[in-house]
Amino acid sequence: MYLCKDLLKELKYECVKGNTDRLVSEVVYDSRKITKDCLFICICGYVVDGHDFAKEAIEKGAAVLVVQKDIEVPDGSEVTVVKVEDTRYAMAFISAAYFGNPADKLKVIGITGTKGKTTTTYLVKSILESAGYKVGLIGTIETIIGDEHIPANNTTPESFLLQQYFRKMVDAGCDIAVMEVASQGLKLHRTQGFIFEIGIFTNLEPDHIGPNEHADFEEYQMCKGLLFKQCRLGIVNKDDVHMGDVLKGHTCKVETYGFDKTADLYAEDLQLVNKPGELGIDFSVKGKMDFRVEVPTPGRFSVYNALTAIAVCRHFDVEASKIQKALLSAHVKGRIEMVPVSDEFTLLIDYAHNAMSLESLLSTLREYNPGRLVCVFGCGGNRSKLRRFEMGEVSGRLADLTIITSDNPRFEEPLAIMEDIKTGISKTEGAYVEICDRKEAIAYAIANGQPGDIIVLAGKGHEDYQEIKGVKYPMDERVLIAEILSTEE
Repeated sequence: MYLCKDLLKELKYECVKGNTDRLVSEVVYDSRKITKDCLFICICGYVVDGHDFAKEAIEKGAAVLVVQKDIEVPDGSEVTVVKVEDTRYAMAFISAAYFGNPADKLKVIGITGTKGKTTTTYLVKSILESAGYKVGLIGTIETIIGDEHIPANNTTPESFLLQQYFRKMVDAGCDIAVMEVASQGLKLHRTQGFIFEIGIFTNLEPDHIGPNEHADFEEYQMCKGLLFKQCRLGIVNKDDVHMGDVLKGHTCKVETYGFDKTADLYAEDLQLVNKPGELGIDFSVKGKMDFRVEVPTPGRFSVYNALTAIAVCRHFDVEASKIQKALLSAHVKGRIEMVPVSDEFTLLIDYAHNAMSLESLLSTLREYNPGRLVCVFGCGGNRSKLRRFEMGEVSGRLADLTIITSDNPRFEEPLAIMEDIKTGISKTEGAYVEICDRKEAIAYAIANGQPGDIIVLAGKGHEDYQEIKGVKYPMDERVLIAEILSTEE
């Protein structure tokens, strides 16, 4: 049992009914999990308002309700009602107290930015573990605690779940937690209740703007900047034009990285690495460290990701030799993931699922002077048609051959989505073929691969399913490739 006032000790609140000396059995924010003697937090969601379940919670014997709106309490009820300004903000602090403030026993590293968060978290984890640290990870793909891998629903989990993960990490003996910090997570106070040891800013481009996300770019930018009011040290990309605005009002120490030679850590002398079936980049790290490093993924953004990880791991006294070795062996599922298929051409899987990420990927691969650049992709159903037009135009302009196929059609017809993609391609002179079945499309790309080709399977990345009419069917591109190759043999 927990004393209510102990769970509230870091918050400003008003006890509008009862008293906070009540004992509570557990903390609950999901109305379906209300139990006798629990503390129920009424969250205002985009679809459901927890205040609508206040009466039900009282009837089920909840000891305490935490609210931000006035609610009706039946006469004679012994429930305690605590009013706060924002229940989401309150939940973060209540959850931290409920799980014993586990983040105080960890060095928590938070990474925010439009691109690069996922890859960088895995790079940081890989390097720190090579130096002997035990590291937990929370991100877009999964949460990793020891040998346990938990699939992710949100890039940054709700504060209650986040604190639960921290607790599990501490219990598993972790020293460090590295996590992706989405702007939406910052906006909804999911990362309140603790201080980050290090906060990282990778880059900023217009994204996540629309209903239930951010009203405009200014809000998006402001939310990213909240991380630097919640960390001890900020490590930021000096090359990004939005760096100053993101840091506005920061309360942390600041270090910089980038290609700018006035940065604390910078990269220079980039050399492309092009081996059979593998693309990479080699560069020198200068400034506060001095050594050469190779990463087995292509392009300037791979340099940024590696440089970010190095800038973080420098603060944990990791030797250059261990950084070099860890970066050379680090691979992130679905992020420029090379799949060995042939010594004559390169095949890779990437999560690029909008025009911005696809353009960045294809432009990078163009620098490696492929015999042909082949792009296999589709678009998700029940999403903006504009994305389809834009991705079609990007692929038509940058790829030598586009193979239009199906992604997650959801409740739309795959052929109709493919027609929208063709509308974009028609603005270019790009060649294309249409193969609706994704496995057949991949098989076609492999069977017709030519020496020097780079073939990109874009859009699915780490996903291992295809969503059709509300059902997620198993579909992992790695499995499809293995099946295709075994059939050829």
